Amino acid sequence: MSVRMPRDLTRLSRSGATVNNLSVIETEALAESASSLGYHGTKVEKALAALKEATTDKRSAALNHAADAVWSYFVQRELCGLRDHRLIIREMGIPGEVLVRLGAVTSKNA
Repeated sequence: MSVRMPRDLTRLSRSGATVNNLSVIETEALAESASSLGYHGTKVEKALAALKEATTDKRSAALNHAADAVWSYFVQRELCGLRDHRLIIREMGIPGEVLVRLGAVTSKNA
């Protein structure tokens, strides 16, 4: 199976502009990573808001949902090379009880 460049990229390379196919792919991958990071950040914000509004009987489920959302967000951040989560924990106001569920801190430190 042969692969050929899309026509718009072919036109660019014929006009004298150089197009590095790898950089195009890398740009797309970075855009997808940024989009996914934003999506997971929004999920965390919604889950934390739901946790704050949760009644006593729904609190455990909301806490589990928030922990799952934060865990997914942390994984996505690490895939993007962002390994220090302390600023995000402070900025988003992630409660200690959520972090304890992730195993990020002990209940003494929460």
